[in-house]
Amino acid sequence: MTPTLDELRAAIDAELEGWLSETLQGTGPIAEPIRYAVLAKGKRIRPLLFVGAWEAAGGVRGPIAANGASALHRTALGPELVHTYSLVHDDLPCMDDDDLRRGRPTVHVRYGERAAVMTGAALLPLAIRAVAEGAAGLGLPDPVAGRLIGILTAAAGSDGMVGGQLLDLLAEKKRVSFEALARIHLGKTARLIAACCTMGGVAARAPEETVDRLTRFGIAIGLAFQTVDDILDVTGSSSRMGKIGGRDEALGKATTPSILGLEGARARAEQFGREALGEIAPLAEPGRLREIGRLVLDRDR
Repeated sequence: MTPTLDELRAAIDAELEGWLSETLQGTGPIAEPIRYAVLAKGKRIRPLLFVGAWEAAGGVRGPIAANGASALHRTALGPELVHTYSLVHDDLPCMDDDDLRRGRPTVHVRYGERAAVMTGAALLPLAIRAVAEGAAGLGLPDPVAGRLIGILTAAAGSDGMVGGQLLDLLAEKKRVSFEALARIHLGKTARLIAACCTMGGVAARAPEETVDRLTRFGIAIGLAFQTVDDILDVTGSSSRMGKIGGRDEALGKATTPSILGLEGARARAEQFGREALGEIAPLAEPGRLREIGRLVLDRDR
């Protein structure tokens, strides 16, 4: 029986906690801030997308190693660890200077700036390790495992999340074009979300046409995700979101509402959602991805 989204999220959380306990054993004081950052209650959109893409690409019908579910979920931890690293660094005083994340004090507030910098630095190699171990557990050949790591690290790096975050910082308190905003959103958010979907297709050993569809779905749903984030910063409740609202305006961020207005931003998010769902319509098992897509568009935190 296919697990519900909540059951899948709980299984991913269990894999994350168990794997961290094993992996961080004996690593010294860095273990505590890593666990604090990673195990905070989150939406887990990225690992859910990885599993959903794997299902949509027909992975549920293919051969899988004996420890299949655990290995699949471990592979899915890679993008979540990269995402958490980005949040830890994004909250630092030299970046967006946030005191609250996921309803708790940010890592630098709780443990200090030095520990926060080191925590973010530690999460990237942990992400690569999780993907490598998960791929081995799934019985994937080394070239496929290498491709998964390459997809993740490319999305996290200079042409993806890190580069996009710098563009975001450089655009503060400046007038930017909608095209420039799209480049920021593509880099800092959509490329990593798309990588989750691409990796799911690759892990399922899907045809390249299917992998390309999943990538395009991921780009569209990633842009929708960031657009909704921009909207919630204006309209959302800080207590519900677990972070302080209104920060984009306070920092002079370039956002979709600042350029298109709230109604224009909402229409833009729905447009991205329609594009995303159109991409996966021909796939074998798109139900999970449809559900996650709706979750992205309808979320209030």
